Amino acid sequence: MYQTDIYADVSAKKENLNIIHEQNKLFLNNPLLKFILNAIPDLILILNKERQIVYANHKFKSMMDKIDFELIPGMRFGELLNCEHSSENGIGCGTNDSCKACGSFIAILNSQKNSPDVQECRITRKDNMEALDLRVYATPFPYEGHQFTFFVITDISNEKRRLMLEKIFLHDIVNSAVSIKEATKIIAESEPDKMPEFMEILLQSSDSLLEEITTHREIASIESNELYVNISEFNTFALLNKVSGMFPTIQQDKNVSVKIDNVSVDFILHTDKVLLRRVIGNMIKNALEASPGGETVTIGCSILDGKAIFRVHNNNFIPLNLQLQIFQRSFTTKGTGHGIGTYSIKILTEKYLKGKASFTSSEKDGTVFTVSIPTVLK
Repeated sequence: MYQTDIYADVSAKKENLNIIHEQNKLFLNNPLLKFILNAIPDLILILNKERQIVYANHKFKSMMDKIDFELIPGMRFGELLNCEHSSENGIGCGTNDSCKACGSFIAILNSQKNSPDVQECRITRKDNMEALDLRVYATPFPYEGHQFTFFVITDISNEKRRLMLEKIFLHDIVNSAVSIKEATKIIAESEPDKMPEFMEILLQSSDSLLEEITTHREIASIESNELYVNISEFNTFALLNKVSGMFPTIQQDKNVSVKIDNVSVDFILHTDKVLLRRVIGNMIKNALEASPGGETVTIGCSILDGKAIFRVHNNNFIPLNLQLQIFQRSFTTKGTGHGIGTYSIKILTEKYLKGKASFTSSEKDGTVFTVSIPTVLK
């Protein structure tokens, strides 16, 4: 749960640029302090009480070679990294609900209350959908009559990516392998007239194993920018009918069904069928796992202004603090062995299918995940 008490005094107000440049000179004109900051092999920013950057060390500048550093003073951390939430409300980094779950924002606010803090921070950059996992350290730094924050950033993206993929891959592969072993054992001990029934279970378990291998190979391709789009022509109803039957084991185990809503429209799409099937499949799988027994997950499609709209609904409500992180890589509410489903939905839809992924969730209406993509991908 995010800490609501630390946001009471948060302001969107920014300091005048003339004052920002005066604060910047405090570091530029102190040779010893500047030498120390530039000698440290970590990414370091000095922030003022409005959370704006007044100084960046050489290591930070060398890692951000495409940034015009004349423009850095006065920016906030999320704005500098082009965080997808930094301009949501037109006011800036740290001023909307999504920021309340941001580790860097929390660490800075705690530091400003004279409490050094370390947090992990997930940021998705809106220009290229790159997902960053950072560890940030914020320490109060009073200097020359100003209350600054000494802000140190460590990129742990590779560490998080490796650990996440290893844990998820091993967890899912072991589960599928156990299912195959159990099915094989039952077949070996069953009567001949029961063979077809258990052979179907074995086939489903084998399909599940192949599905998990394909999923993780795909995620690895996404992370290394080696995933390619293959456009084909197909009908939406054929796709929905196919994807709605992809998870028979989950449906049977949880006694949850999937149906296509009666307002759906059948039309032709020109896009990557495999990637879209993966996106919708992940939405359905998440909905099934979130639904209690006896309920129905509803899927559907429509067309509006040249966009194909796909939606998946379940009756479960996602708490607000979880909603703020739902599309971030490695975020999960399900424990070890999960954490790429919603991230995969977003990255595949927005980076490869050139669309938009979103969701709504309320206690009254449940949760609806929606993707909107061009009917003709170019």
